[in-house]
Amino acid sequence: MKRSYNFKDQVVVITGAGRGIGLATAKAFAQLGAKVAIGDIDTELAEQATKSVNGFGYHVDVRSQQSFNDFITATESNLGPVDILVNNAGIMPMGHFLEESEAITNAQIDINLRGVIHGMKAVLGGMLQRQKGHIVNVASLAGKYPIPGASVYCATKFAVVGLTASMQQELRDTPINISTVMPSKVRTELSSGTGEDLPIPTVDPEDVAQAVIRAIRDNMPEIAVPHYLTHSPRAYGLVPQWLNTAARRIAGDDRILKGLNRKDRQSYENRLNKLAQTK
Repeated sequence: MKRSYNFKDQVVVITGAGRGIGLATAKAFAQLGAKVAIGDIDTELAEQATKSVNGFGYHVDVRSQQSFNDFITATESNLGPVDILVNNAGIMPMGHFLEESEAITNAQIDINLRGVIHGMKAVLGGMLQRQKGHIVNVASLAGKYPIPGASVYCATKFAVVGLTASMQQELRDTPINISTVMPSKVRTELSSGTGEDLPIPTVDPEDVAQAVIRAIRDNMPEIAVPHYLTHSPRAYGLVPQWLNTAARRIAGDDRILKGLNRKDRQSYENRLNKLAQTK
């Protein structure tokens, strides 16, 4: 049953919102009348994206607590106290574990995990003071199901799922809510070069955006995209390891690793490598 939740004039902060899931989420909130702050490491991209939501755009490097704090301070100066934080910024390198550079490994941990930690620390104090707020951490179904060829990425997403679950218990006697949104493969630049015939559902950024809104509206601790997969990890955990492995081998869950199209991912990987070398 849907609870009553009015998003009008709510101040919503979204990281990694210059493109993809983040931008789709910003637009969805804007359509509901929210005041949206778009944060992105690409300042120009953030400012361009802001035009589509008539909101506020600002540079943020989620790897830095100070950068995140500055983003929140600037947002509250322009829009007011933060009501909702969507920790969306993330990267997804693909390939063999031993071939992954130290810089790329560190970038995943810093952005996918530490970025979420930095975001929660930046807003939780104010939310607790005002006794109001909701945080949504965008993880992945890869935070429940391991994927060959994305070991460190999976590790960061497993960590975000666990971090969120722990914080739900820490905040249980407060009015602050926190949710995890776990998309499957999303049609964005992150999944470029991974093929179209994988044994997993593929969704659009707009589907994830609606899941973020549903998570807040219905105060859901976890929600998968597509929604019908939300409770599937429970069944997965009951299946013996040998059967899991056999079923995954038959389904061809390693097609991402074996069939990765580096040419199609070249632009994305170039951007990741550049990002990993700067901080």
